[in-house]
Amino acid sequence: MKVLVCGAGVAGLTLAERLAALGAEVVLLERESGPRARGHVIDFYGAGYEAAEAIGVLPAIQGVAYPVGEASVVDQHGRRKAAIPYRQIVKALDGRLCRVLRPDLETVLRDNLPPKVDLRFGATVSEVAQCDERVTVTLNGGAQLDADLLVGADGIHSTVRALVFGPEERYLHHRGLRCAAFLLDPPSIGGVAGDHVILTDTVDRQLGLQVLRDGRTAVSAVYRASDAKLPRDARTAFRDKYAGMGGWVTEVLDRCPESEEVDDNRVAQLELPRWSSKRVVLIGDACFAVSMLIGQGASLAVASAYVLAEQLRNTSSVERALSFYERLWRPVVEEKQASGRAASGWLWPASSQSAIRRATLRLTWRPLVNRFVETTLAGEPTAVIPMLRLGQPERD
Repeated sequence: MKVLVCGAGVAGLTLAERLAALGAEVVLLERESGPRARGHVIDFYGAGYEAAEAIGVLPAIQGVAYPVGEASVVDQHGRRKAAIPYRQIVKALDGRLCRVLRPDLETVLRDNLPPKVDLRFGATVSEVAQCDERVTVTLNGGAQLDADLLVGADGIHSTVRALVFGPEERYLHHRGLRCAAFLLDPPSIGGVAGDHVILTDTVDRQLGLQVLRDGRTAVSAVYRASDAKLPRDARTAFRDKYAGMGGWVTEVLDRCPESEEVDDNRVAQLELPRWSSKRVVLIGDACFAVSMLIGQGASLAVASAYVLAEQLRNTSSVERALSFYERLWRPVVEEKQASGRAASGWLWPASSQSAIRRATLRLTWRPLVNRFVETTLAGEPTAVIPMLRLGQPERD
């Protein structure tokens, strides 16, 4: 079987490795000219963690992970107001969580590709045509590729989805928030060091800092924005939104890099009536973005690739595999999307609710409050990956 995978991010890299390991001929197409250097620090856990363990790539991911320590909510002067109970969450997950920089995760997955995977950077899909049991992809420049299956793993603004399923405005739901991430060269800011993460105790906008092992500081920002359109200048938009906060935030604004080094996007979710059409299927954020607020996008991307590959391995036809993949994975995604919606209201509250957030965080030693925080941030566990690891794919 020949498979075209569009998108060499977390989902596409994982799927390309799985399908190649199962004997498929895989061409991996990436529109960027090379590996991405921008991205957030993310918590990698849940279904993706289990899938990475099944694939055998988990030790390499752990090798680039950062210690999970304390996360303090502070004011602009650095005074601690509350704490997010990361240690409690990690304990609840039996230690099965890795904090990684997204580009580092992609590097690990890219290094795990078999040599026979044909990885092509600077390859943009311009047309998709299906006929009988084949699909033909036309690239910018006119080159055409034929395959048995096309997988759109090209993110929340998926080209494959737009070409096959229609414009994203039909499916993309803006959550009223935007997020940005960038890296600052040493020295660190705000006194943050080691495994200590700090977050501003603010309403409608929040800034987070973590020092990386090379001395740089990873900056993440989430702020309320009613306009879903991307700003013309990401740096200017970020500086305008956080202006006037004072303290160490002023230094972050002064040292913010140029727009091309800022990873900026809206917080959104996707809801599609179906994830496949004949010999085209979507995985990862291309079909079910859960929102960046709960940090499970990368985990679900790895897991969705694993689930799809297992269905292709265990079913008698491509069509049945795509049907089983969606039937298994859609309920999981819908539950995580619900967690993402809950997180947006609790972690980024209206001004009248900010005191409630602080009080809840201070009481996380109490079992009921602790359980609320854990489920809001992590969602409920799923048995799909363990079931597949046991060789028990679901059937009619």
